[in-house]
Amino acid sequence: MANLKITLHHGLVNRTPKQRATAHTLGLRKIGQTVVRPDTPANRGLVNVVRHLVTVEEVD
Repeated sequence: MANLKITLHHGLVNRTPKQRATAHTLGLRKIGQTVVRPDTPANRGLVNVVRHLVTVEEVD
């Protein structure tokens, strides 16, 4: 199964509470922080909510 490498590249200041909560759920708290999550529909949905704040790469 593939994994997603998710990097926060914009800050969470002046974002909606939903976007902040979604980023925190993904484990992203600081600009430049990277997490690796499994490629599941649930994680894809979370990434879709904050797609303008993160960069996503598929890794094995």
